[in-house]
Amino acid sequence: MAEKLKWGILATGRIAGVFAEGLLHSETGELAAVGSRSEGSAQEFAEKYGAGRSYGSYEELLNDPEVEAVYIATPHTFHAEWSIKAAEAGKHVLCEKPLGINHAQAMAAVEAATENDVFLMEAFMYRCHPQTAELVRLIRKKEIGDVRMIDASFGFSAGFDPESRLFSPDLAGGGILDVGCYCTSMSRLIAGAASGVDFLDPVEVKAEGCLGKTGVDEYTAAVLAFENGIIARISTSVSLAQENTVRIYGTEGSITVLVPWIPAREGGETLIELNKKGAEPETISVQTDRWLYSLEADMVGSNIEQRQAVPPAMTWKDTLGNMKTLDMWRQEIGFEYPMEKPDSQAQKLPVYGRPLSVRSDSVMKYGNIDGLDKKVSRLVMGVDYQRSIVHASVMLDDYFERGGNTFDTAYIYGSGQSETILGQWIRNRDIRDEVVVLDKGAHTPACYPDAVKKEIAISLERMQTDYADIYMLHRDNPEVPVGEFVDVLNELADKGMLQVFGGSNWSWKRLEEANRYAEQNGKRGFSAVSNNFSLARMVDPVWEGCIAASEPEYREWLETTGMPLMPWSSQARGFFVEGRAHPDKKEDPELVRCWYSEDNFRRLERAQELASKKGVLPINIALAYVLCQPFPTFPLIGPRLLEETRTSFPGLIVDLTPEEVRWLNLE
Repeated sequence: MAEKLKWGILATGRIAGVFAEGLLHSETGELAAVGSRSEGSAQEFAEKYGAGRSYGSYEELLNDPEVEAVYIATPHTFHAEWSIKAAEAGKHVLCEKPLGINHAQAMAAVEAATENDVFLMEAFMYRCHPQTAELVRLIRKKEIGDVRMIDASFGFSAGFDPESRLFSPDLAGGGILDVGCYCTSMSRLIAGAASGVDFLDPVEVKAEGCLGKTGVDEYTAAVLAFENGIIARISTSVSLAQENTVRIYGTEGSITVLVPWIPAREGGETLIELNKKGAEPETISVQTDRWLYSLEADMVGSNIEQRQAVPPAMTWKDTLGNMKTLDMWRQEIGFEYPMEKPDSQAQKLPVYGRPLSVRSDSVMKYGNIDGLDKKVSRLVMGVDYQRSIVHASVMLDDYFERGGNTFDTAYIYGSGQSETILGQWIRNRDIRDEVVVLDKGAHTPACYPDAVKKEIAISLERMQTDYADIYMLHRDNPEVPVGEFVDVLNELADKGMLQVFGGSNWSWKRLEEANRYAEQNGKRGFSAVSNNFSLARMVDPVWEGCIAASEPEYREWLETTGMPLMPWSSQARGFFVEGRAHPDKKEDPELVRCWYSEDNFRRLERAQELASKKGVLPINIALAYVLCQPFPTFPLIGPRLLEETRTSFPGLIVDLTPEEVRWLNLE
């Protein structure tokens, strides 16, 4: 680098000082400024470590135009928030582990780095040391044959202090997040190296643990099972001293790393013990004159351009996999932090700590549905896959900030969990008047008028609201005269329990019959329909009783009547995601069953061709196809990760001509 990277250190605790010492020996960077919640603490730190400027707030540090990269050294609970704020300020980010207190927070931080085009790395310093690289080399060369088991421990006896961050649930204390994360990251690294990849995530986690007087995990052990047959036994503690080693057992021997976690802080020699069948034990010496934390700083400085570190240092996917594993470990021992509870004060605001608002660069488009006094976003967020408030909040916050205001849920989703989580999120954000709730009920076999009344009452209670903006019958029951459904829905509308209503998986003939009955009897009719509709033809129904609106006769009826269509599986469940669907790829049996056909693969080829011409992804073309129909459409999308939301939204700005729409759908 022509000039050294200008670092700012955010917070002035013990680990901040350790990093500052390492930075003094960096080849690529230098300390420029420090920020603290106390001006006195910042000044003292700056004088000790040679920072040119000190600030009495974190915000001032991020506003310093000369600071290019920020090391975040706050307690765990603030890692994700300040990583996001630093990224938004255009600063490159090195954040102390863990990147967040759970996978959802870490995902939000990674998304912020992506959106703001900055470097981000989770600060596992041992991953930047040559000892770890040598360990990976030994495993990949199969020096001990095929790896079968891993033992990794990291624990210490801190001495019980309820005021210490280590024992404070409000500061995300306990062993798992503080040092257990090292054991999971090492196990995943070794399991991956054994299979020739950067890391592997466990397919199963089993654990036991002790929650102490303050409620945090004081000591706990877990077993991780990997798809390649490797089993890792890991343990951590804050009230119990452990061996703090890593032992790897293979079919031809074993490897012991005596000092895996903090190898040679000021440079020097580290040792790896290699025991091979039929050979004398061997001690492998790893020498470096580099300070441990300077290696970490230089990993950042040397990889700014690609925005991520190079393995075995932590990449974004590695961090997210590690966080998911830590979530599984905590879930196994029944450990939830107070700030993760649905009605906690911490859940009142998004991860980044400011009120929810629509971004200025939103590309969202809106439409209207007769009888509804709110605008409806053209992309509707499905909530059926949300199973926790922490994950859902990150997902729904992001969608709302992108301009989305319409949410799809149902009485049967997650046995009511979907409605409960959506309602809690809306209540936490205090935005009921700003959102459109599309709820559904009376699914087969409970598709009867009496069931509608019973289920909507339960649904509204779950969602903590008095009404649904749009209420749809989840299925039709042709054995029930259509007028009976119209009557009960009008009764509920008159009571204020719903604004408008419609049907999901209804035939156009039954919809027409329903609206004819409503007109003849002076009642409200169906205002919208939610059937399957996408560029890919649904070869086999995703679920029993599903109806598509993609047949020519149905399309003609929609165009003639102008009935709004709110299609589910609008992107064919990922059929158009690059690299996911191919005639030879059969890993996903549901994708194969529902969407694999010769005509759909021809549509996929045309979507790929048009995407290349327009500079977007095939999935964007598929979504634009639904949006550009000659009748009103409000496609439902069901992203499970922020990346999936982000990569869907460009479909809103792809304009397809009628000719392109017809060409894409040719059989």
